[in-house]
Amino acid sequence: MVKKLKKHLFPIAKFFFDKYSRKERKYTYEDITVDISAEIFPPHFTISTKILLDYIKPLHLTDKTFLELGCGSGIISLFAASKGANVTASDINQIAIDTLKEAAVKNEILLNVVYSDLFKNLSDQQFDYIIINPPYYPKAPQNDKERAWFCGEDFEYFKKLFSQLPKHIAPNTWMILSEDCEIEHIKQLAAKNGLSFELILEKSVLKEKNYIFSLQKS
Repeated sequence: MVKKLKKHLFPIAKFFFDKYSRKERKYTYEDITVDISAEIFPPHFTISTKILLDYIKPLHLTDKTFLELGCGSGIISLFAASKGANVTASDINQIAIDTLKEAAVKNEILLNVVYSDLFKNLSDQQFDYIIINPPYYPKAPQNDKERAWFCGEDFEYFKKLFSQLPKHIAPNTWMILSEDCEIEHIKQLAAKNGLSFELILEKSVLKEKNYIFSLQKS
């Protein structure tokens, strides 16, 4: 019942997200600051970004290869790079790509920023870590901004991701999902491509449960 209510409230919540984000704002974590425009996934309200940042914080990442697939603001990529990782940040949103390049210069952090639809422009690369904070609401996105929220009416994003991921799977491939999304259906789509989910973190914030899963070949 609560889950259904949240789904009905999501369009209202997104309306206020969009209204709030019309003005460019800043987001800071551990002295790293990024600019968030209306065209970029907003980490201020979406708790998944903060959960991932806190989970990564104690890791020893020096000289590890690290991919943030669908980086949005890029704050996770910047933070991982500040910890010594060799980071690649990718996104399908050119505005996000350009903004992250500027943020890397301002924060004096080196990383590789790549425009890519999932693994399309990353075909020859392998990584120690892959971090995925996916869109999971089942609706067709109308533009690049909406691709950060909507995975397609028939979960096309996940079907495409899971068809490519087995070729690129990293020792640490992590995906964060909210209880608001259809987790079991997403797991079934992964299983069709020989992938399984292992829960590595459950965290509740403002009465919403979020889960970090490790993805592995079955």
